[in-house]
Amino acid sequence: MYHLKKSLGQHFLKDESVVNSIVAALRAGEFANLLEVGPGGGALTKKLILIPGIQFKAVELDEEKVQYLLQHFPLLKDKIIHESILTMQRPFDAPFTVIGNFPYNISTQILFKILEWKEYVPQVIGMFQKEVAERVAAQEGSKTYGVISVLMQYYYQVDYLFSVDNKSFTPPPKVQSAVIRLTAKKEYLPVKSEKALWLIVKTAFNQRRKTLRNALKSVLPKEALEDKLFDRRAETLSLKEFADLTFKM
Repeated sequence: MYHLKKSLGQHFLKDESVVNSIVAALRAGEFANLLEVGPGGGALTKKLILIPGIQFKAVELDEEKVQYLLQHFPLLKDKIIHESILTMQRPFDAPFTVIGNFPYNISTQILFKILEWKEYVPQVIGMFQKEVAERVAAQEGSKTYGVISVLMQYYYQVDYLFSVDNKSFTPPPKVQSAVIRLTAKKEYLPVKSEKALWLIVKTAFNQRRKTLRNALKSVLPKEALEDKLFDRRAETLSLKEFADLTFKM
């Protein structure tokens, strides 16, 4: 047996119908390499290692879970990376899909890690705290629309697949969960530079209650800020409008 560690945000999936739905969403796409993040007790892993014709790896930080997985799933020999996803090197030299019931305490950091690998990650199927999933999928005008919404949607098509009740986990988390799919875009909106986009977006939302004129005065020339667009707040701007703003820098 194994112990659950709150410090690592461990809530293990036990509902087989949810497991099957996640695997079905994964298999709707094509992939040759697959990385599972946080396999934990193996609820997803036991299905994933049986998918034919793929290269599979799993990254797990918890030594106890690594030993449990190796004992119960012999096929995992030499396929587990005993490390944090936040510090690990890219696991494949070729494109790979990422899947997992992501640890909720670092799920946003995991998304930024995926952005580091974006040229190699065409698809992500992830279980998140529902609030985080909704934030990633949020559109302009929503209170949950923010930095992670804009940056993820610049690089990926975001699909909110389904919600998951907390009773589907051991122990039940205090929050609801949801599964989303990220599909890499083949073309990005034109920007002055990706660095400029990140700076504009982060600066705009850093003071989201202020108008853009006040929030962006440190990164845009004074004459540009005279436009009526800057009477608005960050959460009202579309992805395209953020992209267009980069050319004013």
